[in-house]
Amino acid sequence: MIGLIQRVTNAQVIVDSNVCGAIESGILALIGVTQEDDSARMKKLADRIMNYRIFADQNGKMNLNVKQINGGLLLVPQFTLAADTQSGLRPSFSTAAPPQMSEQLFQQLVDYCQQQMAPVASGVFGADMDVHLCNQGPATFWLES
Repeated sequence: MIGLIQRVTNAQVIVDSNVCGAIESGILALIGVTQEDDSARMKKLADRIMNYRIFADQNGKMNLNVKQINGGLLLVPQFTLAADTQSGLRPSFSTAAPPQMSEQLFQQLVDYCQQQMAPVASGVFGADMDVHLCNQGPATFWLES
């Protein structure tokens, strides 16, 4: 699984003119699922996202995770992260997981994170979403499991 995480001061997902998920300070995580992924990889990525130390401590160093700052987590499914972009001028999606598998693993990820911390919000799988965010830093990291 792939997680492109961004430290944000706020973020929201809008579907059909309605806000379906929003957080204040925390992490916006765009999630891609590949054919090799399973529940074990999902848990590993979720734990990395929730425990990744990208927030400043009292000395201004990135030593705190999202749970330690009582931040939010906004999970957004993003099929295009699984694209093969190694060559050519058009992405190939041959390594992406099929939609049913992707949706199942994404929902497991949301459920798992909601059991570990709050608040956790999410986008809508398969929907045309508008994602609004204010990236703090900017700080953006690519995580894989």
